[in-house]
Amino acid sequence: MIAWLKGTLRSKAADRIVVDVGGVGYEVLIPFSTYYDLGDPGELVDLHIYTHVREDALLLYGFLTSLEKRVFTLLIQVSGVGPRLAVTALSGLPVDELIRAVSQGDIVRLSSIPGIGKKTAERIILELKEKARTLASAEQLPESATLTSPVQEDVVSALVNLGYARNVAEKAVGRVLGQTDTRRFEDLLRKSLKQISG
Repeated sequence: MIAWLKGTLRSKAADRIVVDVGGVGYEVLIPFSTYYDLGDPGELVDLHIYTHVREDALLLYGFLTSLEKRVFTLLIQVSGVGPRLAVTALSGLPVDELIRAVSQGDIVRLSSIPGIGKKTAERIILELKEKARTLASAEQLPESATLTSPVQEDVVSALVNLGYARNVAEKAVGRVLGQTDTRRFEDLLRKSLKQISG
């Protein structure tokens, strides 16, 4: 089983990358969190890998942190949650917020992730709540970040309504605010969209 890959980033898409390791290209499926924190093609990458074996395929799932991989392996142990949905969960919320939502039994937060309905959220909480609490304690996760103004929250909500994952929207708004002092909704939304689209 492949547990770790280090090589050159050959190509990059929102849900997968190809890593060149000694002249062999490995296709690796990734969550959005990994995609946005990766460098550009040609740069060195170092990924924690989960190898998923099926009758018809051998799939590699990659994560920048060991914590993301641990949460992924916990999620796929839940009845009815496969690797694809686990990646969707990690794409929908930053890993620390995902752990916090599960440990606090936050069904609304979990079911806000596209692809995870109320019943699936309830099942995840039922099966992983105690493990998530243990993990949160062991990792000493920071307190949940809060948006500092109503305008920020409005822009994030607008981006989510446009189909972007909440953590992607929050990260984009945060980056824009770090580069400019604008506080107008229209300017912040426009610049955040530009930030996301690259």
